[in-house]
Amino acid sequence: MTAWLPGDTIPHHGETPHHDVGVLPAPHHRTPVHQTSQVTAAGAAWLAGAAAYPRSTLAEWEAHPSSPGVLPCGSAFDVVNVPTLFGRRMLEHLWSDGPGSGPVATHRGRMLLFASPGTAQRLPSLLDWEEWGGGPEPRAAMDPQLRDDEGAEGPEGADGDGDGSDGKVPPLLCHGTGDAVTVPPLTCAPTASGPRWVVAPDTRTPWLPGPDVLLWACVRVTRSTPSTASREPIFPPADQSAKVYDVSRRR
Repeated sequence: MTAWLPGDTIPHHGETPHHDVGVLPAPHHRTPVHQTSQVTAAGAAWLAGAAAYPRSTLAEWEAHPSSPGVLPCGSAFDVVNVPTLFGRRMLEHLWSDGPGSGPVATHRGRMLLFASPGTAQRLPSLLDWEEWGGGPEPRAAMDPQLRDDEGAEGPEGADGDGDGSDGKVPPLLCHGTGDAVTVPPLTCAPTASGPRWVVAPDTRTPWLPGPDVLLWACVRVTRSTPSTASREPIFPPADQSAKVYDVSRRR
């Protein structure tokens, strides 16, 4: 599921390999990695490990494999929740130029990137420090009442439709300790609606990106997307002083 770079070693559960935010090692030539959309038995065991009662959670999933579940964040993983279009572009850079990704899911028009524990706390601070933040605080983005009272934009935002085309990182909803997320079912029919796996967990110890890797991916997306403000019009503006002739009366 995960593309490894030269010199990488498989980390133990809960450990995060360090990468420089500015420059990541170029990926070596490798055969394409199959990104499964179905959870394997090992992947299901890893997911269940985040629950308070893993065995009961596994038994429930075995009895209802097509039903989504709810798991707490902060122990086995954190989740970074981004607009779908921005998330797809992040994945493109992570898989083509970076170290790959951990499990990824989609839910309600958003993309959920599973990350190492602690990412939810550190990533917003890194974005603010790098001056790449471009949205409201997670609580304001999630609460419609707060959006109305404070005048904050929704999760997608008005500028750039949440795709980074305005040169800013759209609002990221970071779920960590004390939060819970909906995870897709173990098996999803091709026509089924609801949460779905884009990259499903297939091992008991999946590699999870840390805040530095996700910051790198966010910055790559914003830098590779042309800003709408710099786009030149195809035709020059009309000359308001030019004379206009009515040619319909010509004989």
